[in-house]
Amino acid sequence: MFADANAYQRFMGRWSRLVAPQLVDFTGVPELGKILDVGSGTGALAFTLAERKPRVHVRGIDPSKEYVEYAKSKNPFPDRVRFETGDAQQLRLGEASFDASISLLVFNFIPDPMKALREVRRVTKPAGPVSASVWDYGDGMKMLRAFWDGAVNLDSKAEKLDEKHMPLCRAGELSDLWHQGGLENVQERPHVITTEFESFVDYWNAFLLGQGPAGVYVKSLNSDQVNALRREVKSRVSPSAENMPITLSARVWSVRGTVPKRP
Repeated sequence: MFADANAYQRFMGRWSRLVAPQLVDFTGVPELGKILDVGSGTGALAFTLAERKPRVHVRGIDPSKEYVEYAKSKNPFPDRVRFETGDAQQLRLGEASFDASISLLVFNFIPDPMKALREVRRVTKPAGPVSASVWDYGDGMKMLRAFWDGAVNLDSKAEKLDEKHMPLCRAGELSDLWHQGGLENVQERPHVITTEFESFVDYWNAFLLGQGPAGVYVKSLNSDQVNALRREVKSRVSPSAENMPITLSARVWSVRGTVPKRP
């Protein structure tokens, strides 16, 4: 679903780079220590951490070897940031080995998020912060909302594929998980960002790259269906000229908590 690192950068990279600083600030990442980036992808969060916190060391883990290699190739902080393949549900890391753990736009894709959270809690030091952000696919992610509303209007079978059904993307769901996972001082907050596309073509072409559920859906259509969907989505985001810039907003839900202190 997200197999091509370069394609992911074109599809979601422009968004994740904007969310990362807000999540870092919200988390309360310490100024010194070791930080775990859970599901590090193409490196946006790890690089933001290293840039904003020049005394921390970051370890990024991701199940995709291709993403890990891509992040390594773009790493401007080789002395303080490292990437490796790994499964958040089975971390090959020592207990209480990180001062904080943080995850960007990943937890809703993990098959067993509770298992992953317990692992992240295990490897984070007592009183250390643990945080995550996920997209509000149901209402706040305008780029995808326009796409899926258009798709469902043309094809009722697209309803079951709509990303609004994703887990953990609604208000309160992340904080419920954090409470159930035994974190303390849990807080949840929405963060809103905006980004600009050069034109409708710039916006639409990202869906042709086969990335994420939307890209997979487009790949399943024939050329006539793709053209019809293009017209439908354009009517929702850019009803005027194709070469006009488009500004869209997106909302994430962010949660943070702390690992309980030992008795």
